[in-house]
Amino acid sequence: MKPTFISRDKNEVKFSIEFTGEEFESAVIDVYRANKQKFMIDGFRKGKAPKSLIEARYGEDIFFEDAINQIFSQNYPKALDELSLNVINKPGVEFSEIKKGEGFIVTLTVNVYPDFEVNDYKGVEIEKVNADVTDDAVKEELLTLQKRNARLVLVERQAALGDMLLIDYEGYLGEEKFDGGSAERYMLKLGSNTFIPGFEEQLIGAAAGEDKEIKVTFPEDYHAADLAGKEVLFKCKIHEIKEEELPELNDDFAKDVSEHDTLDELKSEIRERLEKSAAAQAENRMKNAAIEKVYNSNEIEVPDVMIEDETDNMLSEFENQLKYQGLSLDAYLEYMKKDVGDMKNELRNEALKKVKTKMILSQIAEQEKIDVTEEETEKEIAAIAGHYKMEPDKVKEIMGSRAALIENDIKISKAAEFIFKNASIK
Repeated sequence: MKPTFISRDKNEVKFSIEFTGEEFESAVIDVYRANKQKFMIDGFRKGKAPKSLIEARYGEDIFFEDAINQIFSQNYPKALDELSLNVINKPGVEFSEIKKGEGFIVTLTVNVYPDFEVNDYKGVEIEKVNADVTDDAVKEELLTLQKRNARLVLVERQAALGDMLLIDYEGYLGEEKFDGGSAERYMLKLGSNTFIPGFEEQLIGAAAGEDKEIKVTFPEDYHAADLAGKEVLFKCKIHEIKEEELPELNDDFAKDVSEHDTLDELKSEIRERLEKSAAAQAENRMKNAAIEKVYNSNEIEVPDVMIEDETDNMLSEFENQLKYQGLSLDAYLEYMKKDVGDMKNELRNEALKKVKTKMILSQIAEQEKIDVTEEETEKEIAAIAGHYKMEPDKVKEIMGSRAALIENDIKISKAAEFIFKNASIK
């Protein structure tokens, strides 16, 4: 096997790999031995027919394709190493004429990772982000806890914003009921914006036992085309009106909702938790600001193939999010009056920024000789396993050869931390 560099145009490289006749024939013999059990030739037991007879029966090239695949897959990585090529996509491949017992040449075209140095990533000036926690923030968190533990009580008064109403309703388009517009004993919170705009507001002031007619107009972009922009009538029956009754803030409340014995202890725990969260958010914002400055101060030519791959990844992630919500990408595109090309164009700038940021951080990791320990890798795998409720060994098995991506992600994270730790915070 002899690799030869041919040319480079920006990030596109052309090179060749030459294989001798002996190397090719050796691969053919290997393939014959691995597959001879599949052939039955008269006069021979299955799997015992000589290679020459199989070639005479089925053609001398019967083993060529598998032999070429074998010899190429074994030697392609070696050729990349010898030529010091860091490729970022599958190669375009052209073969010379293939003949029995003769050598051949494979000519390849690949996109390679660009060579560049990152500048101005130490001493980046950023502004300090405030991480203080106010008393009002603690009070807001306590109120959330109160609402989470509130109980609903029946009230004999007119409905007000925030009340829970138990209602029946029937929707009419003209004189006919429309599909999906009716329900019995539905619990609706006024102000939740669960229904069409204008519906809940018209129930404010209603009383238990009252029948009420509500007219609303569906939005022009409503998903059901037969209702979009149409005025409809809802006939409603109000059965009950309930309001939230918040528990009193005292030591008993603290005992009920936490492991603390006093309200003061609960407040202290809430403040400490909020302070940790605020500090983490502040650091993250400062870190992102530092990375943004390094991003803007370094011009890098990003290969189109990397942008396209990232765009496809982002589109795939969006499609999975839609599936999780019970939707399909086709239905979404139809509703938005777009096609896949439109979506990719919209995602392209964000994909470019993601790819360029990763390239910068990866290169900083190289320049600073940032290493990843086995312990750090195992910790990350354990975190992934915990997220998906799997065993770490199962994660490793699934990742396979892609396990190196985990190490690269850790390097990128450490490079981001390096920028932040070496930043000048004002």
